[in-house]
Amino acid sequence: MSLSEFPSLMMSPGELKIREWFIDMGWEPMDFQTETWDAYRSGLSGLVNAPTGSGKTYALVLAVLKDFIDKNPHGYSESQVSKGLKLVWIAPIKALAKEIDISVKRALNALNIPWRCDIRTGDTSSTAKKNQLSHPPQILITTPESIHIIMTSKGYSAFFSQLECLVVDEWHELLGSKRGVQMELAISRLRGIVPHLRIWGISATIGNLTEAVDVLLYSVPESQRCMVRANISKDIHITSVIPSEMEKFPWAGHLGIRLAREVLDIIHAHSTTLVFTNTRAQCEIWYQTLLELDDNLAGCIAMHHGSISKEIREWVEEALYEGRIKAVVCTSSLDLGVDFRPVESVVQIGSPKGVARFIQRAGRSGHQPGKPSHIWFVPTHALELVEAAGLRLAIAQESLEERIPYIRSFDVLIQYLMTLAVSEGFDPLQVKSEVLGTHAFASLDDHEWRGVLHMLTHGSHSLEAYEEFKKVDINEKGQYVVTDRRHILRHKLNIGTIVSDAMIRVKMVKGTYLGSIEEWFVSQLKTGDSFWFAGRALQLVRFKDMTAQVALSSQKNGKIPSYQGGRMPLSSELSYVLKEKVYSYVEGRVDDIEIESLSGIFEKQKELSLIPARDEFLVEYFETREGFHLVMYPFDGRGVHEGMAHLVAKRISMMIPISFTIAINDLGFELLSDQALDLDDVITPHLFRSQGLSSDIQSGLNSMELARRRFRDISRISGLVFSGYPGKLKKDRHLQASSQLIFDVFAQYEPDNMLYGQAFDEVMAFQLEEGRLRKALEKIQASHMVISRPERPTPFSFPLLVDRLREKMSSEKLTDRIQKMLAEYDTDPQ
Repeated sequence: MSLSEFPSLMMSPGELKIREWFIDMGWEPMDFQTETWDAYRSGLSGLVNAPTGSGKTYALVLAVLKDFIDKNPHGYSESQVSKGLKLVWIAPIKALAKEIDISVKRALNALNIPWRCDIRTGDTSSTAKKNQLSHPPQILITTPESIHIIMTSKGYSAFFSQLECLVVDEWHELLGSKRGVQMELAISRLRGIVPHLRIWGISATIGNLTEAVDVLLYSVPESQRCMVRANISKDIHITSVIPSEMEKFPWAGHLGIRLAREVLDIIHAHSTTLVFTNTRAQCEIWYQTLLELDDNLAGCIAMHHGSISKEIREWVEEALYEGRIKAVVCTSSLDLGVDFRPVESVVQIGSPKGVARFIQRAGRSGHQPGKPSHIWFVPTHALELVEAAGLRLAIAQESLEERIPYIRSFDVLIQYLMTLAVSEGFDPLQVKSEVLGTHAFASLDDHEWRGVLHMLTHGSHSLEAYEEFKKVDINEKGQYVVTDRRHILRHKLNIGTIVSDAMIRVKMVKGTYLGSIEEWFVSQLKTGDSFWFAGRALQLVRFKDMTAQVALSSQKNGKIPSYQGGRMPLSSELSYVLKEKVYSYVEGRVDDIEIESLSGIFEKQKELSLIPARDEFLVEYFETREGFHLVMYPFDGRGVHEGMAHLVAKRISMMIPISFTIAINDLGFELLSDQALDLDDVITPHLFRSQGLSSDIQSGLNSMELARRRFRDISRISGLVFSGYPGKLKKDRHLQASSQLIFDVFAQYEPDNMLYGQAFDEVMAFQLEEGRLRKALEKIQASHMVISRPERPTPFSFPLLVDRLREKMSSEKLTDRIQKMLAEYDTDPQ
């Protein structure tokens, strides 16, 4: 008889107990889960990479619990269980924290382990937070911001002293943001307290997975690292909702709602559906539209986005989890790995702008190992169907976006050091050594470190005369400490790197809290005006103490809050496959129903102008009553096109005196002027040179103004500007004025200030995507430039014209104007 017939003899007590539980549940451990358990038991740190819904949570939760059981093979009583924190689990969003809590407690109960598991987020009561610090749970599920808030407490070192493992969930979501830098710094401090702390990440697949591991585990020797990859393929079925009548001249924004009845059919055909939108305004519009089409959905459909109150969001999450509602219209607030088991189908409204985001959302359906995901793509204009075909290609090629990690974010470093100073204080030599052990600050030199410390103690050289910037003292031990209670309180209220415009609370007159909307929207309302929010028609009664008090309204045509920054740029991976689908059509290869359905638009484009081939760059030039339109089509997404449009406009204006009005979208950009151009002299390969790119684009875009706006966020994060106390937040324009004043001081008296320079660096790297722009210019220079002179706007140019008009007109007037423009196609040109 062989040992293989008695597999339990080869298992540790912990694994045997886990497998018994799995058998009871009808589960089978996945290979990547057992590999993770073994790696953890060997003392390694690492990253688990597996598709959504494949069991990543239990790969690491059970690794820690298995280790505990193996160390106590003869059993344990509650009195024998060591007190103190053992596992910290970082969740990027609150909804995910709640789901992890459910999974952890299910495992603790099944394995009969007397550990306590708590959640600590911004929603946790102050009483619960105090209890957690004085009587730590063994497992704490929290957020990047909350872990830093804990570090503002005296005695935080003792609180973390028994910690054995830190898990960073959805690491790919944090990596390309300043929240990722926050985590790197938190890890550096925790490993300073517990040198052998095991660090583990959980991540979906991204384009730079190896770099993601390096950033997370930068301070861990390579011999102590590993990557566990699940050999699981996730089938994703994409079905596009194609209009029965395809327009010849598409324009953005209207088509989605025209397809609402088709979305309604999808909802009725499935037990539970998530309808993803890209913005909170779009979420409100779709929720209301679906209810208007079918009032039987009342009570069966809900809405979920980040501005809705915690109570409403939690009700939606619980109702969805328990299968009590049929559909939820949502935003990215439900993107991440919340295990809503009843979800059967997913609908994506409009382009997701990225392959990874689309896969993440598709994974909300079939959210179990081995089950396929089904997602419906609903275009908001006809040309978005090209992106649907491109998404299918990108998924087949496993072409996913990279998440570029932030480096040298001095604002985050200053905030972090202030955190340490308000609690136990910090020794500059020790903490410098820890900070240098992060990917973000590995290149930090002595001069920069002294500059950071000087910012804490004096607020920079040009601000030394102002007492309010002298926040940190140096005690007799050489430690940096904060003793002023006002500075301590202000800092605790300022922790975090998620910066948004000032938010106004929305409450019913009788007191029910509905959520928050941005101040700029409320400032446009007068008493008595109606607007839609949280799925209700509301009327503004009064505005008091940063709160909009409202009542229910009977009007059905109120405004819908929009949120600034809602237009996302197309990722480089999605722009690549979009171009591939356009080129394939030119080459006579039509492999997708979406491209086939667009043949009428493509043929109209060819009739009036042309569709560029793989080695061509299309420039269109035509005249209308508005003026002379110069339109170019790099197909690289609005982020790249914004910089390129201003660059080209600047360079043309250096040749001849001319001014332009600029419009951009994901296909290309338009330069509108009131005077004709000699294109033979102007449109040359030299116009698209990459030499001198940085200086030309900065002067063409007024980089000083862009940097000034970026500096507002940097000044908030670093603590140079205080946002205000809860319920008494500073108005956004006052905050902007404060940051602008400091920016102007630095510009005139301290241009080498690190925060001032950081603002310009971030504009070029993240807002204008200089790297992508440079590659796009090089491709244009290597292409054959084709100048088309159509007699009127083409299908490709039409959305650009509409987008520009949209900025000037109300929706009613815009619709009338578009109808007139379309009518002109039945008459003579111009």
